[in-house]
Amino acid sequence: MGFETIKYSEKKGVATITLNRPKAYNAITEVMNKEITKALKVANKNNDVRCIVLTGEGKAFCSGQDLQDVDDNTNHAEFLRTRYHPMMQAIKYTPKPIVAAVNGTAAGAGMSLALAADFRLVQPNVKFVSAFVGIGLVPDSGFLYQLPRLIGYAKAMEVTVLGKPLTGDEAYNLGLATELIDSEEWDEKVDAFSQHLASLPTKSIELVKRYMIDSMNESFEEFLDKEAYAQRVAGLSQDHQEGVNAFKEKRKPSFIGK
Repeated sequence: MGFETIKYSEKKGVATITLNRPKAYNAITEVMNKEITKALKVANKNNDVRCIVLTGEGKAFCSGQDLQDVDDNTNHAEFLRTRYHPMMQAIKYTPKPIVAAVNGTAAGAGMSLALAADFRLVQPNVKFVSAFVGIGLVPDSGFLYQLPRLIGYAKAMEVTVLGKPLTGDEAYNLGLATELIDSEEWDEKVDAFSQHLASLPTKSIELVKRYMIDSMNESFEEFLDKEAYAQRVAGLSQDHQEGVNAFKEKRKPSFIGK
């Protein structure tokens, strides 16, 4: 598709977006912001794609913002609104499950990118690094929204303010990572995990994704009303009918994401 800073591929219902600036440890540029957003939209429009994987080329997942794009005259608020917010909103509002396959260091906005995914697969020795406070900034790109929801306020403060890196082992033990995978089995197990997700009833996953995070900011009564709506939509889906039929017939269901 002519991407400059990422690679995009589709295979067996899984779209893989690979950050592709390995010499710069996949640091994010303006072009990369736009290309990730575009790739998400491409995957979204393809009904054959039922899971999206974000990963990095080379040794790093993503080292954060390329600081060569930032100088003393940068309006940081406008910088976020025009470059990062569209990308992060595209991740949040993509109905398909997103997996961050964290193959190396995820620092700064790179950590924010991993936090925004629905699942995180990690190798034992990778590092999640906040990095922002160390240069006198505030974590951005949804970092402060996601992290305390994932690991709790106290630990999130420790990671954010003290800047202590989290290893893959620690991330897994905190529940931040879904699976801990040795490097020798990395490609095989990332593929198996994403293929399994793609085989699930992704219409149900879409509804779960839409309402779970938002439920933390609503009253119980408001959420129950949305829950009822979501269940009505799921109940009318072909996947629900398939699931019921498979249960009755004592066979494995074959979901199509509709």
